[in-house]
Amino acid sequence: MAEKKLQPIIIKRIKKGGHAAHGGAWKIAYADFVTAMMAFFLLMWLLGSTAKGELQGIASYFASPLKVAMQGGDGSGNSSSIIPGGGNDLAKVHGQVRRSESDTNTNPRSIDTVRAERARVDAQRIKALQSKIDAMITGNPKLNEYRSQIRIDVTPDGLQIQIVDDQSRPMFDSGSALVKPYMRDILREIGAALGGVENRISLAGHTDAAPYGNGDRGYSNWELSADRANASRRELVAAGMPDTKLGRVVGLAASDLLEPDSPRAAMNRRITITVLTHEAEERLLGKKTTVLAAPESRAEKPDNVGEPPKNQ
Repeated sequence: MAEKKLQPIIIKRIKKGGHAAHGGAWKIAYADFVTAMMAFFLLMWLLGSTAKGELQGIASYFASPLKVAMQGGDGSGNSSSIIPGGGNDLAKVHGQVRRSESDTNTNPRSIDTVRAERARVDAQRIKALQSKIDAMITGNPKLNEYRSQIRIDVTPDGLQIQIVDDQSRPMFDSGSALVKPYMRDILREIGAALGGVENRISLAGHTDAAPYGNGDRGYSNWELSADRANASRRELVAAGMPDTKLGRVVGLAASDLLEPDSPRAAMNRRITITVLTHEAEERLLGKKTTVLAAPESRAEKPDNVGEPPKNQ
């Protein structure tokens, strides 16, 4: 019994440690994964909302930036940004240009060169259009009969086509904007010839200096000339001339007489169609201005207006 009491008692204590798989390292890996996925989806969203031209600039940047830098062309090698229009100056429209090229674009000589080239192209177009209309009038027996009432001239503003009145052959009914049948034929042929014109068009109506009957009641040569210009516009558009090509439709009354020495002459009553040059368009209309000065035409004069003189 004594020996049993002296036998040592051994107590084994097992120290339990955490499993390696249940440590905190996985949290770091998962955070990296989520961050990478967020960056990926953000990249996909940006690419989906980027314009096609900007994508091409990005593609050219990664494709051959060194080649573009050495040989020129579109890309990031010759610009401050891989996206066209980017860089430090956000007002730039084309970012992929060298500084020397950008400086050249603002050079007054370069601007003058562009304007001279544009004027040369305008002159060629107007000359070709003049030849086309001359040939059309000559080849059309009906129009050739009224050749004396159709005047075609090249002016600083562009190609000017004037259809003048004749004492024995007026273009409109007296004192109204009702188009005569032969005048309708002339306008329809000219409208068809102007169907493919690239320049803007100005349309003006003119009267002689004879005062309109009862003009003090509100309807005068100004309203009459504007109504006749608008009636001519409708005939030109009906023949195929695009209505969007019209820059302005105005009534000038007797303010611009063709025969100043004979203010009541029949030829002062006329319709003027001018195919404007770009320079004339900027000068007369403004670069981004569309003017429609003529009111809606009235085919018949108001009831309160008396009969005008016969030479209107």
